[in-house]
Amino acid sequence: SGFDGFGFSIELIQTLENKGYKDPSPIQKAAFPELMLGRDFVGQAQTGTGKTAAFALPLLERLKKSNKLAQVLVLTPTRELAMQVADSFRAYAAGHPQYKILAIYGGSEFRGQIIALKKGIDIVVGTPGRVMDHIRQGTLNTNGLRTLVLDEADEMLRMGFIDDVEWILEQLPEERQMILFSATMPSEIRRLSKNYLNNPAEIIIKSEKKEARLIRQRFIISQNNHKIEVLKRVLEAVSNEGVIIFTRTKVITLVVAEALEAAGHTVAVLNGDIPQNQRER
Repeated sequence: SGFDGFGFSIELIQTLENKGYKDPSPIQKAAFPELMLGRDFVGQAQTGTGKTAAFALPLLERLKKSNKLAQVLVLTPTRELAMQVADSFRAYAAGHPQYKILAIYGGSEFRGQIIALKKGIDIVVGTPGRVMDHIRQGTLNTNGLRTLVLDEADEMLRMGFIDDVEWILEQLPEERQMILFSATMPSEIRRLSKNYLNNPAEIIIKSEKKEARLIRQRFIISQNNHKIEVLKRVLEAVSNEGVIIFTRTKVITLVVAEALEAAGHTVAVLNGDIPQNQRER
């Protein structure tokens, strides 16, 4: 029952119990047996279906005694996802404090990452560009890598990272496990799977629409020059709640923030021009 029967250690089972995990999700049930056997794997599942745990738990259990070289490399399309996945690995590794996990991505200090890599790391989670930088400089030694995970592969394709991903693949040992997760399977991702994965287990989890039924969605059509005033009226109606406002461009984030601050709201701007440490904060 629950997470028993997959070959997980007592320490990991206890960690999952402490976190309140009761039953694995469909993608986890499908992935655990294959990944515990060390098979290559292609999983198609939507965000929010538990896919990080689907690959993180088996990979933690299959780590060898560390020889300071990274054994697992997870590639993500964004720095925010890299941080999130690394945090998940750390949470699941609570019963194995000896495991060292590092997130590497652009916009954060390069020297600090080099120092951490030199001390020895078991699992590296990173964005393609920064991972390439470390491989080229020799600060990320790929000789010990046993597993590569491509998380949100379709997003990497959409953001133009596929050439970078293929370059990284060429630097890895020939004997390795490769895991690919994607919400959709465009032809380029299928080609990548065919060229680089060895007889993978392929799992497709159909998305359930239950979650959407729990969300009430409403819209207001407004002329452009009235939008700020309409937004202010809406915010008056939900003033006791936190609000996220998405805009089409970075410039519009500033315009909206200034207008709402003038109306007495507390506003924080989050866009690509904001320094990385401030974005994290």
